[in-house]
Amino acid sequence: MPKAETPPLPNSTVVALAYDGLCLFEFGVVAEVFGLARPEITRPDWYSFKIAAVDPLPLRAQGGLLRIEADGGLELLETAGTILVPGWRGVTGNVPDALCAALQAAAARGARVLSICSGLVVLAEAGLLAGRRATTHWRYLDAVRQRFPWLTLDPNVLYVDEGPVLTSAGSAAGIDLCLHLVRRDFGAEIANLVARRLVVAPHRDGGQAQFIDRPIPNRAGTLFAALFERVQEDLTAEWPIDRLASLAGMSRRTFLRRFQAATGQTPADWLLGLRLQTVRDLLETSDLSVEDVAARAGFGSAATLRHHFRHKLDMTPQAYRQRFTRAAPATAKTLPRREDRSIVGHRNKMS
Repeated sequence: MPKAETPPLPNSTVVALAYDGLCLFEFGVVAEVFGLARPEITRPDWYSFKIAAVDPLPLRAQGGLLRIEADGGLELLETAGTILVPGWRGVTGNVPDALCAALQAAAARGARVLSICSGLVVLAEAGLLAGRRATTHWRYLDAVRQRFPWLTLDPNVLYVDEGPVLTSAGSAAGIDLCLHLVRRDFGAEIANLVARRLVVAPHRDGGQAQFIDRPIPNRAGTLFAALFERVQEDLTAEWPIDRLASLAGMSRRTFLRRFQAATGQTPADWLLGLRLQTVRDLLETSDLSVEDVAARAGFGSAATLRHHFRHKLDMTPQAYRQRFTRAAPATAKTLPRREDRSIVGHRNKMS
């Protein structure tokens, strides 16, 4: 069966909104990913970046400490391939009718629209989230539900990709969302280049799926750091609860209680997520068969892998590979550099 063609990229113009009271961190993320010169990336279709002013100039950043220049006004949205809303003036802030109309027109002609954190309210006010899942910062969930009771919110993810409309949670999740878009547009290798320049992980616990599970909280890193490292070194081994508890120096009961408290997950769910992340890495960066991917990730069989992959990500491994591998696949020798994890056997058991 021939491989499905990758959908063409929209035009490369990325327009970020700037407004009075601009959220600086969110705007900085957008400008860093899409507006910074990158001589290491020689793609002729790489992004061009512009700033569109929502309000009359001069614009002040959050706190009034900085003034922001812009390349133009809302007319820039008419030629944008991608539009980013880097936060907003709070979840109860008014959204100008002119901005809503400009976003509606842009979306109607095929532009992609992304929001970071409180920028969700702009997309919702413009009616772009009707019938779509979305997310925002956990602090704003109740207020957003009150303002937009019709909105389908997922509070347990870092971002949601609904095709032409994408939303992210809190400020740092904007990095995840922007890197996700780069990966969707140009593939894993280029997204990894951008991530290395930023000195951040290319993806956090979920990478290139349509949603990303919550990462393990920082406090878990100190309590279970050695255990996490040991498991990641050999995902193909058997990791029953008693063995994990022993490695952590705890009784089974204490281990289960502390692991749940620290990570928000059961050990089985955590291990499954880790193996699925390895599957995503291999599907994106190698041409290994699904059977070989299953063995290397510790699933044991392609059937088991397909079952868990479809259940968690609502798509098949093959469909995932077709969607998220834009560049020619690497050879089977090109594996993700994750501390040179060993590959021994292919068992998958947790009891």
